[in-house]
Amino acid sequence: MSAATALIVVDAQDSFRQRASWDPAVAGVYLERQQALIDGAKARGLPVVQILHVEAEGLFSLASGHVRTVEGLSLTPDVVFHKPAHSALAGTGLLVWLIRNRIGKIIVSGIRTEQCCETTTRHASDLGFAVDYVTEATLTFDMTDRHGRVFTVDEIKVRTELVLHERFARIATVEEALEAA
Repeated sequence: MSAATALIVVDAQDSFRQRASWDPAVAGVYLERQQALIDGAKARGLPVVQILHVEAEGLFSLASGHVRTVEGLSLTPDVVFHKPAHSALAGTGLLVWLIRNRIGKIIVSGIRTEQCCETTTRHASDLGFAVDYVTEATLTFDMTDRHGRVFTVDEIKVRTELVLHERFARIATVEEALEAA
């Protein structure tokens, strides 16, 4: 694969703002870093790919009106794909688009850190793509495990970096990902 790079913005959509777990303070930090990554990618001429999660019913259905760029983020993508699964590469035309555009490296960002962003990263790595995972440009929410233990946003992000680093991706800051693009 070539060295061309694309920015993938996974599920940065208004559907999440409708949930009780949405925390404007945590989201504000994410939105600032995500915007810096988008703006930096555009300034470098990198294609920006928007992925939107779509389900048949509920907050993630097209009928809900929430499957659109999350409020607070300015995004004019080069291409948009709707995904029905956790990986942006499953059930979408993304893989074909990446191959046609001779993309060999992707920068992963978006919502949720440990779910769709991590799954997309693993899938892309397994397909042979180089991946920069920009944790600071991902968002997640506190989670409670089956034993009742609460895992904080920071704990989830640390765990995601642990399992991805040097196995599936290079963990990078916004600036590091843009410099290496």
